[in-house]
Amino acid sequence: MSIDVKYTTSARAEGGRDGTARSDDGALDVLLSTPKALGGPGGDGTNPEQLFAAGYSACFIGALKVAGRQMKIAIPDEVSVDAKVGIGPRAEGGFGITADLTVELPGIPREQAEALVEAAHQICPYSNATRGNVDVGLALA
Repeated sequence: MSIDVKYTTSARAEGGRDGTARSDDGALDVLLSTPKALGGPGGDGTNPEQLFAAGYSACFIGALKVAGRQMKIAIPDEVSVDAKVGIGPRAEGGFGITADLTVELPGIPREQAEALVEAAHQICPYSNATRGNVDVGLALA
């Protein structure tokens, strides 16, 4: 696989799931907390699954816009993607994640919206990174 990298960033985490994470430019600086459902204390911090959900949903909107340009379909400003990310033990050992994306494309006929979502799923870097490794569900709102 060959990738022509156009942008690189980095982040540093300290303390694991009950620590902190900060991007190299400081734009992201978050407190992390393990959810009670995973045996942690909960708390005011975010967690890696929430960060993944936010990143995947935002990136998928970008992919929808690229697909829209390619298909000559205007993507409405009100486009939204809800990403639901799950985590749990895998039958094979270790832990795995799941992702379900619900896309809202107001004003786009259903058939076109379905085609846009499928095209975006082929374009989105998160979709490409997870393909074959993570169960990803796609739905229209």
